[in-house]
Amino acid sequence: MDMHQHCVIAGGGPAGMMAGLLLARAGLRVTVLERHPDFHHDFRGDTIHPSTLQLMADLGWLDEFLALPHQKAPTLHAEMAGRQVTIADFRRLPLQCRYIAFMPQWDFLDFLARKAAAWPGFTLRMGCETTGLIRESGRVAGLTYRDGDEAGEIRADLVIGADGRQSVVRREAGLTVRDFGSAVDVLWLKLSRQPDDASPAMSHAGPQQGLVLIDRGDYWQCGYVIRKGSYDDLKGRGLPAFRTALAALAPLPAERFEEIAGWDQVHLLSIRMDRLDTWWRPGVLCIGDAAHAMSPVGGFGVNLAVQDAVAAARILAAPLRDGRLSDRDLAAVQARRMFPTRMTQGLQRMMRRKRNAQGEAAPRPPGFVRAIVRMPWLAHVMGRIIGIGFRPERVAGRG
Repeated sequence: MDMHQHCVIAGGGPAGMMAGLLLARAGLRVTVLERHPDFHHDFRGDTIHPSTLQLMADLGWLDEFLALPHQKAPTLHAEMAGRQVTIADFRRLPLQCRYIAFMPQWDFLDFLARKAAAWPGFTLRMGCETTGLIRESGRVAGLTYRDGDEAGEIRADLVIGADGRQSVVRREAGLTVRDFGSAVDVLWLKLSRQPDDASPAMSHAGPQQGLVLIDRGDYWQCGYVIRKGSYDDLKGRGLPAFRTALAALAPLPAERFEEIAGWDQVHLLSIRMDRLDTWWRPGVLCIGDAAHAMSPVGGFGVNLAVQDAVAAARILAAPLRDGRLSDRDLAAVQARRMFPTRMTQGLQRMMRRKRNAQGEAAPRPPGFVRAIVRMPWLAHVMGRIIGIGFRPERVAGRG
């Protein structure tokens, strides 16, 4: 750890782990710091999109990856006017896997960590929190961290901030954020799945009047949309009222919601959508949620984070290896990834329901969604946008 690193990455999520893996694969010395002691955190984004599955195939790991527990969704559905409507169809994509895989994010990250460990230049430090940046001669030259009671620093030619929407790196680098706001938050919880439950086609149904249901095999993952900042008010009305509100929306027996015995089973996801104006400063670059926080609409966040990492590794590996990294290289990563970020966030803003001053949803879905109902072929267009994205990235070679 005392050795000077080519790159140190704050954050061991999808962007940080993929970037660390690919840079180490390119022969660089890279350290990833993850503030949690393990990857096992419920209700993190767990949609593995077809373009990410294609990356696994490009690397020669697809069969091994798909041996992990997952559910396949070749189509996504929403309930409108009491019937299931296909809003995204992946079955015509020009890729090896024509479906979304629902997989716990910790399994995805553990897989990347195991693969990254094969390269001698890769180091992963769990339970190690980034606390600040080191500056020398007008540029970032590394970062400081805390590992339990130990404080230290790692010097590197490049610091990558992949530490999420509360990024220490982007804050310490003084990068300005453009906030697009959000009128809602989401409450995530689990319910048992019984053999005779009516299953929405292909593992996913939502949004259903503010409720998302994901069939995870032996349980339902439920997302309940609420007005932003209203969680305390909802808790104040008590668990019985909460159970009743959920049961009124879900195609499940009302008694199933008696499984919610306490608020510790309910996890609040505070929704935000923002984007950095500039993703870099000399010696530092932000990617993934640290560069652009996404709403959960469409499940784009994980896929965009992974695509950012692939682009960053491809553009920066050679300059880092040769000791000639420049501001122009960092700007090239942003230039490459800004277009798909803007387009995706624009689409998410079109897809969300309009709300009144009290945060109540409009009685009808957004016009964009209603158009898919009128013109079913648009479901294939949405399948391509969600499944592949606006500027997909690829990796060369296997192993």
